[in-house]
Amino acid sequence: MQTFRIVDWDRSEDFAPLMLVMSGQQKHRLIRSLREVAEALVAVWPTDDGKEYIAAVRTCLDAIKGNIPAKAARTALLRAAEEAGIPVIAVVHRRNALPHAGASVGVAGPF
Repeated sequence: MQTFRIVDWDRSEDFAPLMLVMSGQQKHRLIRSLREVAEALVAVWPTDDGKEYIAAVRTCLDAIKGNIPAKAARTALLRAAEEAGIPVIAVVHRRNALPHAGASVGVAGPF
């Protein structure tokens, strides 16, 4: 009998977020975890066929089972999005993006 462990699919520490630009009611869909990958593929994907789509569903399931890293599901989702013509926006989180009070901000370089 095969045993496997289910990972915490809501965890996002090892998952670089991205934004899918979908059609329909929820135009921008933020993807930050395996759960959100699965929800996008099953609930809102514009088609349920295509080689990359099927591969993304399988890869996501393997990642949820803990057989492969979450990054693999993210990569598969990107390939499926390209196949379906869904634009993807990389989401960048920066700590301390705004300077604190009293700090000086300089700009360097020729313009």
